[in-house]
Amino acid sequence: MRGRMRLRSWLAGAVLPLVLCGALWLVLPLGSEADSPQARAGSLQQKINTTRGKIGKRKGTEKVLSSDIAAYSSKIRKLQGSISTLQTREQKIQTDLDARRAELAQTQKDLRDERARLARLKKKLADGRRILAARLTDIYEADAPDLVTVVLNSKGFADLLERGEFLNRIQDADNKIITLVRSAKKDATSTAARLDKLEARQQQLTAIVLQRRDQVAQVKNQLIGTRVGYENTKAGKQKALTKVRGERHELEDHLDELQKESAKVQAQLSGSLPAGPIKGGSGRFIWPVNGPITAPFCERRAWEACHPGMDIAVPIGTPIRAADGGTVRLAGPAGGYGNYTCIQHTATLSSCYGHQSKILVSVGQHVSQGQIIGLSGNTGFSTGPHLHFEARINGAVTNPMNYL
Repeated sequence: MRGRMRLRSWLAGAVLPLVLCGALWLVLPLGSEADSPQARAGSLQQKINTTRGKIGKRKGTEKVLSSDIAAYSSKIRKLQGSISTLQTREQKIQTDLDARRAELAQTQKDLRDERARLARLKKKLADGRRILAARLTDIYEADAPDLVTVVLNSKGFADLLERGEFLNRIQDADNKIITLVRSAKKDATSTAARLDKLEARQQQLTAIVLQRRDQVAQVKNQLIGTRVGYENTKAGKQKALTKVRGERHELEDHLDELQKESAKVQAQLSGSLPAGPIKGGSGRFIWPVNGPITAPFCERRAWEACHPGMDIAVPIGTPIRAADGGTVRLAGPAGGYGNYTCIQHTATLSSCYGHQSKILVSVGQHVSQGQIIGLSGNTGFSTGPHLHFEARINGAVTNPMNYL
């Protein structure tokens, strides 16, 4: 008896956990909630929004860098203009300096010629002094006869004339020697003084021009240094811009991949109907679906004086795109609207979507323009499959065509 009780107890202890595990296996879903298409779509949308935010930041950085580069380019152009002006001034001063130096060189040549002439004059002066001294010595030693002696000793009138002419010649020669010595000395002194003064003036002018040229060159070199600094800064910003632009392109490529993957997931959620191509117009909205308009805005009906939106005929299950980016404010059943979604785009503008067969977004979710937010249907007060599309300003309906 006790053995049977022990057996029953053992069987209960062994079988009961198996039964419980089996029951749990039947109750629990095969996959986790995170692996569902809805969760995958939400995750992808979050990644898309994050990637778009990063792209927006990169675009902002590119704009700032481009503005900085343009500013530095403008500064560099202005500096280059100043540098070119200074270079022109420097060239003119250099031309003036070259002329001054050429003039100084000519003056120095003239000075050398005059000094050579002065040397010749000094030699001539020395020769004149030596001749004069010799002449005076001869006169002293010979006790040269005066005019009376010459007349008394002359043998006749012809001889007298010859002796007088001889004396005149001697006197003329002596006078020429004395005059030559005097003028040579005076000329030598004045020439040396004049050339020394001229050379000093030319050297002073050359020094002034050289100083002007060096000052202009210094300012020019300072501007060139500033320009080089600007160019280096501009090059650094250009390098940063290239890097940011490359990062943005990579993010845009990644965004394309995410959007393609999101479209596949949305297609899975929507069944067999694919999302149509995005159809834009002249306004800020895109068309939420592609189909014929079966009822325009404010159409008069038996049960209402003004239909509050426009009806677009599409099959049940057609993916619905957000007409513009914004935040979901309503998402759920709403009486005659059936499954109803409203997205706030600005402080005053919203768009709403009625009669959906399925809502794919939730309240508070941020959606982007063109994102699939639900599937068209025939819920609520509806006479056939279509999308009821509204535009609202401060909650009041307005014609959606004003924004399409």
